[in-house]
Amino acid sequence: MSSVMPQPQQDAILACTVSRDVQNFDLLIEDMESSLGESWGDLGFAEALAFFNQPEAKGMEFIALAMDEADEDNLPMMTEIITQAKSQGIKVILIAEDVTPAALHSLLRQGADEFVPYPLPEGELAEAIERIRTPAPTPEAAASTSNLRAGLEKDGAVIVVHGLAGGTGATTMAVNLAWELACINPGTTPSVCLIDLDLQYGSVSTFLDLPRREAVYEMLSDTEAMDEEIFGQALLTYEDKLSVLTAPTDMLPLDLISAEDLERVLNIARNQFDFVIIDMPSTLVQWSETVLTSAHIYFAMLELDMRSAQNTLRFKRALQSEELPVEKLRYVLNRAPKFTDLNAKSRVKRLAESLDISIDLQLPDGGKPITQANDHGMPLAASAPKSPLRKEITKLATSIHTLRDSDVEAA
Repeated sequence: MSSVMPQPQQDAILACTVSRDVQNFDLLIEDMESSLGESWGDLGFAEALAFFNQPEAKGMEFIALAMDEADEDNLPMMTEIITQAKSQGIKVILIAEDVTPAALHSLLRQGADEFVPYPLPEGELAEAIERIRTPAPTPEAAASTSNLRAGLEKDGAVIVVHGLAGGTGATTMAVNLAWELACINPGTTPSVCLIDLDLQYGSVSTFLDLPRREAVYEMLSDTEAMDEEIFGQALLTYEDKLSVLTAPTDMLPLDLISAEDLERVLNIARNQFDFVIIDMPSTLVQWSETVLTSAHIYFAMLELDMRSAQNTLRFKRALQSEELPVEKLRYVLNRAPKFTDLNAKSRVKRLAESLDISIDLQLPDGGKPITQANDHGMPLAASAPKSPLRKEITKLATSIHTLRDSDVEAA
């Protein structure tokens, strides 16, 4: 009989938080305990680099790398931690609070598998853990995301969103309007296709955490040979509800496609879907006329500042000089002042009068949750459902859907 006392069995360490001081991230501690019980540990930055070479690291599933703005000076060390973890086959969940987009982008490019903003949205860490534990789909599975049927003639409504200045929130509006339309009425939900026509800086794929694929470039390069099958192969499906044509993988010249190319794309999209949402580049190009002519509603996004006012004036004059249908334009003021800010309200009125336009829609400033949702690749309905911006976009989607139904019944 052995004289060695039996030792209590300890849970294997499946994950570690890595931070300057984990006590600065108390919500992370709670969520790690909720998801993993006692099967996790805590390491400092330097400790983590030494730990990856230890035998205990072999069984690790992931690390939660937590940082705030004070850690940006140590960005090279953060990068080294991610690199070392990935070399050992350990996944990386990045937890960031008040970190600049440039730093965040740099770390994600280094190989971080997931990003979760801090303070942690409820249940978000558990979902991130579940995602990294789920095997990634094969390229073949990702390519067969949309099956379109030849011969459909839905005569879908074309809704365009065009930012008249950088950062006016056009892509945020296009992505969330498309998602709200795709989820608007369970049971009789309309089919929706979101098309990113910003061939250089399009970020629809980023806002929905979708990959960019060579199939998009191949389709746009030869639209004469395009049919429903080829168009469907270029699309990706988000949450089995929204079909998305992302921008191409590489930055391409805007004149890669002609007006005829775009007309072919829009014809197939309109035949296959009830709604076609287009996110436009801020630049006017040779095929802008095609989009405007095809559009049922053309949202022009601006803000309450001088650059937006000047760009709006030039945009309006350019369309009028070509005798294009400016009556389709619906001006949207993003980050509009609150109802109680009477001084700013009067500025909005003076802006509209000086430009001789009607501001048809005013969207509230959603603040930091909007940036966090976009960085995490999630619609506002999932990441910030109570956001005032999300509520306004939901109202807009409902009115557009109602109007579409009325037109169908009248026809």
